[in-house]
Amino acid sequence: MKHHLLSLTLVAAGFGAAIHPALADGPVIERVEAEPNGMGWRFDVTLSHPDTGWDHYADGWEILTPEGKSLGMRKLHHPHVDEQPFTRSLSNIMIPDGLREVTVRARCSVDGWTGEPVTVALTPGG
Repeated sequence: MKHHLLSLTLVAAGFGAAIHPALADGPVIERVEAEPNGMGWRFDVTLSHPDTGWDHYADGWEILTPEGKSLGMRKLHHPHVDEQPFTRSLSNIMIPDGLREVTVRARCSVDGWTGEPVTVALTPGG
């Protein structure tokens, strides 16, 4: 009887892990480069995520003020299964006067806005 209960517990634990494996694997922001570009700013963001295909992939990143106002979002229109990590850019981001830092967060198609956001100092002139 003990053996049967142990087997049932292991099966249940394995089943639970199979339901939520992605919760531990949100998009990771590997690097952010920000530079003035014309009247706005250009952001180059490098992400990694265990994309599996159209069913689960990193599908965007966003630039936010410290108060949480969105300044711009880069939608990612397809999975990057064989291109990890990968970098995408967003230009013409208008930064409010006096703002010296922004936060970048990433999203995946299954778990939404997960992973650690990154704070980026804005240094005019590079």
